[in-house]
Amino acid sequence: GTAALVGGATNHSSTSSVSAPVSNAATKSSGVAAVAKAVSPSIVEVQASTAAGQSTGSGVVITKNGEIVTNNHVVSGADTVKVKTSDGRTLTADVVGTDPDKDLALLKARDVKDLKPASLGDSSKVQVGDDVVAIGSPEGLTGTVTSGIVSALNRDVTVAKEPGKGQDQGQPGPEGRGGERPWPFEFGGEQYNGDTGSSKTTYKAIQTDASLNPGNSGGALINMNGQIIGINSAMYPTGSSGGDSGSAGLGFSIPINTVKADLAKLRGGGSN
Repeated sequence: GTAALVGGATNHSSTSSVSAPVSNAATKSSGVAAVAKAVSPSIVEVQASTAAGQSTGSGVVITKNGEIVTNNHVVSGADTVKVKTSDGRTLTADVVGTDPDKDLALLKARDVKDLKPASLGDSSKVQVGDDVVAIGSPEGLTGTVTSGIVSALNRDVTVAKEPGKGQDQGQPGPEGRGGERPWPFEFGGEQYNGDTGSSKTTYKAIQTDASLNPGNSGGALINMNGQIIGINSAMYPTGSSGGDSGSAGLGFSIPINTVKADLAKLRGGGSN
């Protein structure tokens, strides 16, 4: 399947602000609700229109003036991109830069100065067993919240760099919703959700059992302090053929430290 910036991670201090971490989130039950309330305004739905149709993913707001991080595969080949905010606004966005090698892209929403940036955490401090929350737009269901734990670290996940054979990006999702079909990826020597093709890249991912479904791509994996620790990027399907299968509790996220290290490159246009 499918936050402002910390410290010196950005040179855009004039347009960035760091959201305060969630406090008093010590218990799992109360913590998920607190994290969801605090972070949901920083998560957007991303609608990318291509020659093949429209796909839906998610994105994380990192500056008040509209910078949004998502997956490269969410906007790959897009002619136009729209983002829908948690308060119901639909904004036109431009693709500022892409990095297919890391499956990352940076968007810039037009004519906006009041978005709520998320707080970016430190993925080097993430431990197996940590409680986490995922927020995104699975199957176009904006603002969906799931929770789980960090199941493993440094998983080698290989994804396609661009649409190709066996990939159904842009086709309508189940039940007529405009969702994103699961993006093909390789893990453990096997391919899932279709053929990854010959142009692909491998990155070290955070594994989580928080439910991820098509449309969660580009959304947030969040710790219990309300900080983004990963960008959700791939899901392991319950069915052997992928396609319309749901989450099997095996999801993968790009560590946020990878994102922070790539921001300057993305702001400069990235690479194709």
